[in-house]
Amino acid sequence: MISRWAWAGRVVAWLGLAGHLCTLPYYLASGLVAPLWAIIVLLLAWLGLLALAVLAVRARSAWGLAVPIVAVALWWCAITAGEVFLGWQA
Repeated sequence: MISRWAWAGRVVAWLGLAGHLCTLPYYLASGLVAPLWAIIVLLLAWLGLLALAVLAVRARSAWGLAVPIVAVALWWCAITAGEVFLGWQA
């Protein structure tokens, strides 16, 4: 029988993966503000974070819940920095 903590780690890891998939529309909609090169870099970062989320699910690690938080923070910082420092506009 699976212990309570192992079960919780599995559920949290799956929630992290689901949350990360919910960030994809924001990354895809970045084309309204960012140039093509920035969108490619952001999508590569998103794919890297997806790999981390899948690894967290396979390892049943609760750290998987941090993946969507990092994804949102990375996207927000990249778009904001592009607007402020590089003059990106919608």
